[in-house]
Amino acid sequence: MKKQKKQENKSNPDEKYPVPPFPKQEQNPPGTEKDLKPLADHGEKSYQGNGRLKGKKAIITGGDSGIGKAIAIAFAREGADVLISYLSDEETEDANDSAKWVEDAGQKAILMKGDIRKESHCKKIIDKAVAAFGQIDILVNNAAFQMGRESLAEIPTEEWIKTFDTNIHPMFYLSKSAVPHMKKGSSIINTTSVNAYNPSEVLLPYAATKGAIQNFTANLSQILLMEGKGIRVNAVAPGPIWTPLIPSTMPNAEKFGQDTPMGRPGQPVEVAPAYVFLASDEASYIAGATLPVTGGRITI
Repeated sequence: MKKQKKQENKSNPDEKYPVPPFPKQEQNPPGTEKDLKPLADHGEKSYQGNGRLKGKKAIITGGDSGIGKAIAIAFAREGADVLISYLSDEETEDANDSAKWVEDAGQKAILMKGDIRKESHCKKIIDKAVAAFGQIDILVNNAAFQMGRESLAEIPTEEWIKTFDTNIHPMFYLSKSAVPHMKKGSSIINTTSVNAYNPSEVLLPYAATKGAIQNFTANLSQILLMEGKGIRVNAVAPGPIWTPLIPSTMPNAEKFGQDTPMGRPGQPVEVAPAYVFLASDEASYIAGATLPVTGGRITI
């Protein structure tokens, strides 16, 4: 009888993963996976692939940790080779771990360190993927920067500029460079946020970029289809997801996710299937759309 109750609790979305309050903790941006309390779940032990992306070649920015790491693991277990883009030496340990999981799934992993705020580096990412894979089937524009601030006056101008330089411009650079190498049936997936619909008062620059990503996704989708490229562009809008970015950038991280109807943050593994679906042939009639994964927070 007790065993049955435990199984029921595990299937209950409110109780499936850790619920706040979490231990009080601080990290320096962008944070690391090993210092998260509790540790995040990227599907290392749970995600099971079904060959939905067999033979496809993918690029994931911010693939070293958080949502990007979970996407890399899921894509690999679905049969895709993956190029993992990440920023700096501080993230190398997490990036190596992501690559290990990709290779453990029997797929090819390529690591590419560097600053995607530079158009020249974005072009190098595309060139590297084409040289290694011979093609690009999936581009996931996922890397982002945020910093929580209690008031408008606290936001430095340099931080406002950095947020847009990180969250918006690389999407343009990478898409522009990748499209000539993407055949019909390929997919671009951008990471927007619940903040595009319901912006947090402590994330003004970040929320503004996520609204822009929403528009960029819809607009680019129309352009590429009308040009006859046959490339679908969509987005995923995560709600509060437990990643190293949270304790390194957000106040009161121990209460993070409490404001969702489920009463907890999501885990990266819970977001990754949305990217798999949009990248797969099952989503062949979906373009210009945003798939919310928000723990019940409303996106209309």
